[in-house]
Amino acid sequence: MNAQQQWTAYTTILVKEVLRFSRIWVQTIIPPVITTALYFVIFGNLIGSQISDMGGHSYINFITPGLIMMTVITNSYANVVSSFYGSKFQGNIAEMLVSPTPNWIILAGFISGGVARGLAVGLAVTLVSLFFSSLNVQHIFVTFTIVLLTSMLFSLAGLINAVYAKSFDDITIVPTFVLTPLTYLGGIFYSIAMLPPFWQNASLLNPVLYMVNGFRYGILGTSDMSIWVSYAVIVAFILLLGGFSLHLLNKGIGTRS
Repeated sequence: MNAQQQWTAYTTILVKEVLRFSRIWVQTIIPPVITTALYFVIFGNLIGSQISDMGGHSYINFITPGLIMMTVITNSYANVVSSFYGSKFQGNIAEMLVSPTPNWIILAGFISGGVARGLAVGLAVTLVSLFFSSLNVQHIFVTFTIVLLTSMLFSLAGLINAVYAKSFDDITIVPTFVLTPLTYLGGIFYSIAMLPPFWQNASLLNPVLYMVNGFRYGILGTSDMSIWVSYAVIVAFILLLGGFSLHLLNKGIGTRS
């Protein structure tokens, strides 16, 4: 395939993925917005009003970047895992893999769809957060690149889950037992500086912590760790999962009978 044909293949997959979640926006975009609004009401206004400033910011402003990042993570992951597994279940993926379309184009198309949904939901949640908190973005470039890279990372993770899933029940195991604990223990609602030394060190093993703190640095200008460490961890995971995902597609693991 020449460059024009590859671009056409990529945009076709991307448009299909975007239409997939945008046509049912009541199911894909509105629910996480409502859920996050409840977090703001309960943790921000009710509980947060009883908590002193954290990291030099009001509690509701402190948790806002984490809540936005949580929706980006879960929706990027959910979009790819459900879409790719659905295509695999219907046999569409096998047809794409035997076509002249390079596997990296297929991978890029699905990942871009996950990123699109993650950013769309993240933007919607950000707009809602303005009713509860006062955000003044300190570093626009850092804010955008961290959320973009994080969305890419969890889109890749969702694809890997979909490759190995053998039933629709399997695509809920990782979000329930892995993704949810990592996000809630990723410094969304607290600073790890509050923890005892042992648990501070244990928290450093959680990759979500670096994403949340990187995004918080971009918006508030404060973080529990160096922004360069956050970038390094995220990029390293993207390269690892991206290479592994491409390997799975090249070998046809989980996609060819």
